[in-house]
Amino acid sequence: MSTQDTFNNRQHIIRGFFVLVALALIGKSFQLQVLDTSYAETARAVVVSDLTLYPSRGLIYDRNKELLVTNKAMYDLMVIYNLVGEMDTVKFCNLLDITEEEFVTNLEKDFRKDQYDKKVPFPFLKKISAEQYARFQESMYEFPAFFVQMRNVRNYPFKGGAHVLGYINEVTQNQIDKYKGEYVRGDYIGAKGLESQYEKLLKGRKGLEKVMKDNFGRIEGSWLGGAQDVKPESGSDIVTSLDVKLQLYAEKLMANKRGGIVAIEPSSGEVLTMLSSPSYDPNILSINRERGKAFSQLVQDSLRPFYDRSLMAQYPPGSIFKPLTALVALQEGVWRENKGVSCNGGYDYGGSRSLGCHKHEYISNARMGLQHSCNSYFCELFREVVDQYGFKNAGQGLDTLMNQIRKFGLGDTLGIDLPNEKRGLIPSAAYYDKWYPKNKGGWKSPTVISTAIGQGEIEMTTLQMANAASVIANEGWYITPHLGKKIINKENEENLKYKKHFTTIDPSYFKPIKDGMELAVKEGTARMADIPNVSICGKTGTSQNSGTDHSVFFCFAPKENPKIAIAVFIENAGWGGSYAAPIASLITEYYLSNGVIDPSRLWIEERMLEKNLLHAK
Repeated sequence: MSTQDTFNNRQHIIRGFFVLVALALIGKSFQLQVLDTSYAETARAVVVSDLTLYPSRGLIYDRNKELLVTNKAMYDLMVIYNLVGEMDTVKFCNLLDITEEEFVTNLEKDFRKDQYDKKVPFPFLKKISAEQYARFQESMYEFPAFFVQMRNVRNYPFKGGAHVLGYINEVTQNQIDKYKGEYVRGDYIGAKGLESQYEKLLKGRKGLEKVMKDNFGRIEGSWLGGAQDVKPESGSDIVTSLDVKLQLYAEKLMANKRGGIVAIEPSSGEVLTMLSSPSYDPNILSINRERGKAFSQLVQDSLRPFYDRSLMAQYPPGSIFKPLTALVALQEGVWRENKGVSCNGGYDYGGSRSLGCHKHEYISNARMGLQHSCNSYFCELFREVVDQYGFKNAGQGLDTLMNQIRKFGLGDTLGIDLPNEKRGLIPSAAYYDKWYPKNKGGWKSPTVISTAIGQGEIEMTTLQMANAASVIANEGWYITPHLGKKIINKENEENLKYKKHFTTIDPSYFKPIKDGMELAVKEGTARMADIPNVSICGKTGTSQNSGTDHSVFFCFAPKENPKIAIAVFIENAGWGGSYAAPIASLITEYYLSNGVIDPSRLWIEERMLEKNLLHAK
């Protein structure tokens, strides 16, 4: 073969090689651009973004598994500013019930701030109802710059329990800083009541969806087929100790009245009913576009419906304090249950009448003292305890008394699973030493005699009053009052446990006290609380006030194996037997009789339902 032939062959080979390479490149280009779209998508996608997937908040049940708090869908309309182009603004605004001025205000942001970015979605309109969303959804394809993000907000099947259940709020910047990344702007958090107390369990865990976006911010698809997505985890459900039927009945009786009611199951410490009046329908504080207006109205209401009078208001307990002082006196051995005291219409000391009393027969024992709530009897008893170490050593005697009183859960928070519980006040010798310095004569038992009947400096919450009744019912012990009964999540169910507390009183001393409280209902100051065929033990109290006195009552029933202990405090309602006692007995009867009120007592129920005491002062 000649040199020329060799050259020609090589030239054909080289040309063939380039043709083959060219064909391979063309084929690969065809595959990339026509057959395989993933590369085109990747080319268009300039960023991978995270979309938050919000979990369902845990449900809240009553003790019988009636739903107290559920979830309902609420929608936030998000917008990507760079995608907003020509659109039918009038139709858009009509679909969402907003004005064109609101459209401009909601769309135009200060994009110089880090909070907003023209390529990143931000909320255009929050809290769209399911009805609005359904209407808008039909035409959403006309507005490609907008999309909807679903959120779960709270719904309340019953119009009761507002203070106990609480509500959720959008997080503040302070909360965002406090929880260090757990929450971001726009998240919701439990703000009051059980929603706040059990926030960590109820809130669940947010999920994450990674998506590809193009340079306009449009979502192009899921990143890596969703391999790095994280599903949201729903919050845990909570079964509470509340009896919703009892709760609603109690709230009905307290309509048009100011005060608080707490009912406890003595054997377990479970709170059956807890309310403050005036109250409000919890649904008006569900997340919606009218919430701000409703919240403002509640804040400005002179009746203070946000103020929880069941565990925040601290009241003088009045005569319901007497059974406790009697128990300490018996325990200390300075008083006998059969000791008698004469009463001439009040307790006299030094020739001047200090504490008046109503007319009654001679008080021959502790039972009768409680039956007739005799001030003279309990002032004498109080002084015997305080002066047991000598008249001039009243401080030691008072501390002996009050230290044992504190064992009933008084003078400090009980530790209920709700925020904002107040301590009340059980004064010590040191407390009075500040008021009556020794260099100015100091103080003695007559100086503080009003504490004998639950007046003066003594302060208790309604919760503490109910718990004290529970201690007497149990003859010397109680379990921390609580609302949380069981936690339910996808893995398991957990029964919550609470601490048992003991007083210093020997159980044998409770019998005469319980007998006396039973007599108070059957033949004494609390006859309006008597329930046919039920042994109810109670004690009236009249909490002195600069205007009309407050009506107080606590009780438990039945006497043996008690199922309910309850305290009722009604502001400006007069003496304890007038309103607090009958309301407490109606609630007790309703609970023990499964909602049935004896026909002979329906007139009492009607009277309590109709009475309006809101304007009493």
